[in-house]
Amino acid sequence: MNAAHLLRTARRRAGYSLRELAELAGTSYSTLSDYERGAKVPALDTMTRVLNAAGFALEVTLADNSAPTRGDRDVRPRGEQLAEVLELAEQFPTRHARHLQYPILQQSMRATPQTADPHVVHA
Repeated sequence: MNAAHLLRTARRRAGYSLRELAELAGTSYSTLSDYERGAKVPALDTMTRVLNAAGFALEVTLADNSAPTRGDRDVRPRGEQLAEVLELAEQFPTRHARHLQYPILQQSMRATPQTADPHVVHA
């Protein structure tokens, strides 16, 4: 979650307008608006001050980035994912027919004089 989304979410959950939260946090309306739109990025102390004014605390957790994820989805490069899938596919037995067989259609697709509807098929 980026700073803009975090600030906007905190303000809305607290029920404050931009002007109200800006006043409580000791910043200007235009600056807070810029932060929420992503036009400016607040410093860590400013971010903490605004979140505290909204009634929230900033909590930081260090995460291992060796396997980046977005939610539950794997966001490794597509080439790595494809290589893993192909390796897995090679482990499954394969059965192929010697010759490809196509279906032979037995019915004619012509309309009879009794019906002019081309969607009706008669054998």
